[in-house]
Amino acid sequence: MAAPRVIFHLDMDAFYASVEQRDTPEWRGKPVIVGGPPERRGVVCAASYEARTFGVRSAMASVTAGRLCPEGIFVRPRMEAYREESDAIMGIVRRFAGKLVQQVSVDEAYLEVTAQLPEQPDYDALLQSALPLAREIKAAILAERHLTATIGIAPNKLLAKIASSSFKPDGLTLVPESGKTAFLRPLPVGTIHGVGRVTEAALQKAGYHTIADLQDTTTDLRSLVGSWGRELKRMACGEDDRPLDLGDEVKSISSENTFARDTADRPVLRACLRGQADELAQKLTQYRLAASTVSVKVRYSDFTTLTRQVSVEEPLEDGAAIYRFACWLLARDQLVKRPLRLLGLGLSGLQEVNLRQLKLNLG
Repeated sequence: MAAPRVIFHLDMDAFYASVEQRDTPEWRGKPVIVGGPPERRGVVCAASYEARTFGVRSAMASVTAGRLCPEGIFVRPRMEAYREESDAIMGIVRRFAGKLVQQVSVDEAYLEVTAQLPEQPDYDALLQSALPLAREIKAAILAERHLTATIGIAPNKLLAKIASSSFKPDGLTLVPESGKTAFLRPLPVGTIHGVGRVTEAALQKAGYHTIADLQDTTTDLRSLVGSWGRELKRMACGEDDRPLDLGDEVKSISSENTFARDTADRPVLRACLRGQADELAQKLTQYRLAASTVSVKVRYSDFTTLTRQVSVEEPLEDGAAIYRFACWLLARDQLVKRPLRLLGLGLSGLQEVNLRQLKLNLG
């Protein structure tokens, strides 16, 4: 058996919207929607918990959000402010956890704290001994940054992330080694790392709706998901030996088109962007990833090149959502005022497939 590990998954609560509510006290307790205004074909980057009760979600068209939440306060995203806030929060995290921190987005990180804990008679006791450290981290973030965080504690990354996604906001959840399979059983199959929409649909069609269905099956899952079948079965049983990725290299994917003739024709540009968005979404599905940042790149006839980007709170997998953000960036900064020689679309902030369905179900 591998040596015991204690993993934290830290997730800030409604990060962008919470920063806005903190900085503008009269917005506290009100539905704040970070994104473009509904009257200008905007897109939602993030929503406060108050707005989420109306059904407002990240990547939704702002006009739809406005219909669902007429009293919503629409705020343009302040990406630099969120990045600065993220740096401050991660500084607090590293103060407690040292170097074993894998930051996966502006508001999420994995921490391995095993070495900081005293020896215990068994694995469950070791996990329990991490609770005071998690409380200290949460308290420090609240005292110094006036924001709340949720932490999941578990034997591995898979379980820690599910734990932090299950009880928000301001949550602290521990999954014991002895109870990990029971913890997973009632959850939908889409909760498992790497199960995107296509895989989830295939599993459900075959009769696998909950993780309990995967745990109990004697069927070889490779007939449904190929060589990944064995790994899927292991994860359904709470097994996950992925280490923290401590590299600082920026991971991204992109697609570019250079036109035979410079063009400002909107239908041509929209078709180009839609094709790029679908191409990148396919790559995300292939590698079981999601992206938290969308960027567009334009080059004019004089070779002047501009890039613009936006980050979202709930990472994206869907080509249609990626396309909406790309169109919004082009319109927001009026990048097509003259013909384009090149148009490009990029995704960065790549991370494991988000537990979106679980977050939608549990808030």
